[in-house]
Amino acid sequence: MSKTQWAAVDRYIAEKLAPSDPALDETLASIAKAKLPAINVSPGQGKFLQVLALAVGASRILEIGTLAAYSTIWLARALAPGGHLVTLEADEKHAEISRRNLHAAGLDRTVELRLGRAADSLRQLAAEGQPPFDLIFIDADKESIPEYVAGSLKLSRRGTLLVVDNVVREGRLADPESTDPGVLGARRLHDRLAQLAAEGRVAAATLQTVGGKGYDGFTLAVVLAP
Repeated sequence: MSKTQWAAVDRYIAEKLAPSDPALDETLASIAKAKLPAINVSPGQGKFLQVLALAVGASRILEIGTLAAYSTIWLARALAPGGHLVTLEADEKHAEISRRNLHAAGLDRTVELRLGRAADSLRQLAAEGQPPFDLIFIDADKESIPEYVAGSLKLSRRGTLLVVDNVVREGRLADPESTDPGVLGARRLHDRLAQLAAEGRVAAATLQTVGGKGYDGFTLAVVLAP
């Protein structure tokens, strides 16, 4: 099996189950036009996130890492009527592009974009006494994943679903000799989740994925006791 074949399967799945539309197409085009890093989720992954949000009946979603709002659009379209999504972005250029894309998708009143370091924004959300979120998607700098999970737990309730992207790192997750900050962050995430699971606070699983964007994986954790 090769990345070429994985990409072909991705295209097939997208055609059948994750069809695009002008808002999604324009968002992808904005990433290329602005020469942003191509680290957005794939169409199939976007639809996967949307299905997860629908499965938990999410009316409040938190996203950590917006980029150009491609995954944001997929998630926001799954919100229950009257629902709200908060997305956190540290880069001003990314935030500006995201706001344009959200407006074009008709979601600027549904989605609240907060500019600033995610760790600071998480503390601010907690200080505001925000109601708990039903689903939290973490897709920002990987070295800080454990800190983002810790902040997310303070904004969770029993049953909140945490979804963390890019945790397998092309298999380097299992390499104890790696010094890559992203790999170290993903390994610390798994150490922390194992501890939380032993304490009865979460139930977690990690799935390896392959596709046009390569070999990686998602971690999913259900909060049992925030």
